Amino acid sequence: MKRTALASLPFLLAACAQAPLTSYTVNSGAERSTEQQALDFEKADIKLRIEPASHSIRGDVLLTFGTRAQLGKIELDLDRNLPIDAIEVDNQVLPAANWNNPEGKLTIALPRPLEPGQQVSVRVRYHGRPHVAKRAPWDGGFVWSQTPDGQPWVASAVQGEGCDLFWPCIDHPAGKARLVDQHISVPAPLVVAGNGLALGMDEADGWRTYHWRARNPSTYGISVNVGPYKELASAYRSRYGNAIPLRLWYLPQSEQGAKELFAEFPQLLDFFETVIGPYPFGDEKMGVVETPHKGMEHQTVNAYGNKYAKTAYGYDELLQHEFAHEWFGNQLTNHNWDDMWLHEGFGTYMQPLYMQYLRGDQEYFASLMQLRSGIENKAPVVSGKPKLEEDVYDTRRGGPGQDIYSKGALILHTLRGLVGDDAFFRSVREIVYGTDTPRPGAFTPRYGSTPEFIAIVKRASGRDLDWFFQAYLYQAALPELQATRSGNTLQLAWKTEKNTPFPMPVEVRVGSRIVSVPMTDGRGSVDLPAGAAEGADYTLDPRSKILRRELRIERFQQYKEEQKKARAQAGA
Repeated sequence: MKRTALASLPFLLAACAQAPLTSYTVNSGAERSTEQQALDFEKADIKLRIEPASHSIRGDVLLTFGTRAQLGKIELDLDRNLPIDAIEVDNQVLPAANWNNPEGKLTIALPRPLEPGQQVSVRVRYHGRPHVAKRAPWDGGFVWSQTPDGQPWVASAVQGEGCDLFWPCIDHPAGKARLVDQHISVPAPLVVAGNGLALGMDEADGWRTYHWRARNPSTYGISVNVGPYKELASAYRSRYGNAIPLRLWYLPQSEQGAKELFAEFPQLLDFFETVIGPYPFGDEKMGVVETPHKGMEHQTVNAYGNKYAKTAYGYDELLQHEFAHEWFGNQLTNHNWDDMWLHEGFGTYMQPLYMQYLRGDQEYFASLMQLRSGIENKAPVVSGKPKLEEDVYDTRRGGPGQDIYSKGALILHTLRGLVGDDAFFRSVREIVYGTDTPRPGAFTPRYGSTPEFIAIVKRASGRDLDWFFQAYLYQAALPELQATRSGNTLQLAWKTEKNTPFPMPVEVRVGSRIVSVPMTDGRGSVDLPAGAAEGADYTLDPRSKILRRELRIERFQQYKEEQKKARAQAGA
């Protein structure tokens, strides 16, 4: 532990010495301005020179836009702590008076107005020290690290703060460019693992420049990964007939762990392609790169820093979760951070599903139980209003926090039990691909929202389930199943936070048989055997189909909180 702390000290000091990010830059996903919404982002050509010795970068970025409305200015997002050297519009160098960037919203006055349907290119040249991550990936930025033998090891992780930490972009989930080229220059013999397809490497004067090309990458999914990497390469023959390149970049010291992790790739693809549908980026690659931070779902080059850890479940949970985001996050991207559960709830549910796929129900339910004990219910999973990324993750700011993961997954488990596998998985495929019959090459990445998913489920199941989503997504507290006994009759009633309708059917085990109670209008009853003792001979929801309030969980959570406080006091 001391070794880790000492090794990271220079980087922490560098982070402390930096000028702070503005409130605008530190929060990803601010509502796009009228000028930004008028842009159709066609292409980004990102040239970056990475200088590990000085912890600095030099950028030369060419952006190409179409226009949907008349524009007299263009607004981009870029950390103000990266000084701008020059800006060109359609190859015309602008005087410095034509742009300003006081808070991280780079405003560029155009030399002439643009009409709807016109194309414009904007070139921004800049330099500086990008924001250093204090605790990547949770507090993001650049990570300037070293390998065990002292070589440079660099990575970016910017989900929370956004793409504007190192290149001029539109820092919003809906700010994707259709095509992104990266030309990343690093000191030889370092290697760059990038998004999309590798298009070559040039070496001159002690520097290597790697060219990568990706289609429709998510804004925070564009990444920088630099190190003395070795590479494992293979191909996977998909059930859909296409061959998917497999790549893993790892440090030489990690060779055995890397080989074991790489062996998991085909099985992961088998699962996702069987249960969800075609791997969305099969014409590019399934890629993973070892990073000096825990991990992040960077498109086609997932960041992996789990140190090749083993679990009782027999697979790498971090790898599986981050890879799930190729479907839930990169192929399907939320319109707004308020719908982040579409990334994280679905991505988290893939771990129990994977266990069920590989080994059956026991490990499926064991995995779900681990998630259940962490649900906090402090805020609704979805507010119905646009949010910044931090407003979702921070419970102190009224966000659902980690519930978008665990509660989101258990909501999906409950929905699956209610509508059945056929309607459930058809709904999942449609929100991911825009069709429930996807084929490789016949779909592109898309945006989705919670209301769209609700409408899809209604269509697939033939049932109006607004009551379900109102209770689970738009209310903080879980539905409570109240059971009272009157003689030999068990009376059941659902209670929701806002007293909204909740006609969720309930199974009750009575003796050796299971009775299904329709719960029309949220109420129902069950006949019990004559003479049965109070509370005996019946079990509510014996097959654990329903996410609901459970006092035993709350008592456990209270106990854990008391233990945490006691440890803190003992260490004070």
